[in-house]
Amino acid sequence: MSKFKFRLATLLRLRESARDQRRSQLAEAYQAEEAILEQRRRVSEDLADLMRVCREVSGPGELNLDRLLSARRYEVTLRAEQRDLKEKHEAVRAEVDRRRQALVAANRSVRVLELLRDRQMEQHREEERLRQTKELDEVAGRTHGLKEAES
Repeated sequence: MSKFKFRLATLLRLRESARDQRRSQLAEAYQAEEAILEQRRRVSEDLADLMRVCREVSGPGELNLDRLLSARRYEVTLRAEQRDLKEKHEAVRAEVDRRRQALVAANRSVRVLELLRDRQMEQHREEERLRQTKELDEVAGRTHGLKEAES
């Protein structure tokens, strides 16, 4: 029985390598997105803490104006950081989507070659089965011919 050789095996390996690279790139984008989300959570927590401090400072009793002004300046800084992080998150989200689409396309191109390889392998097996059947028929015919010649 002859061994099956897929003629496009090199191309399949290249496409698998490209797919694996796309997978890694998507994982990196997910990590970047997670880091930005974590930063956004921290900024939101800082803002919530700052609002509590502002409520405490502006409550009944003596008003500490310097502390209140400092807290408000810090609030402006945190809000600006919050806007920047939101913009970065939107950009990273778009990049994640782009990389996900690239991975889908790479998966599809690999799958096409895998299906072609599977079809060709099945065709090869069928051809081998037919060849072996033909050989067995020839052997049986020769054996039958020899038996008739002997009789």
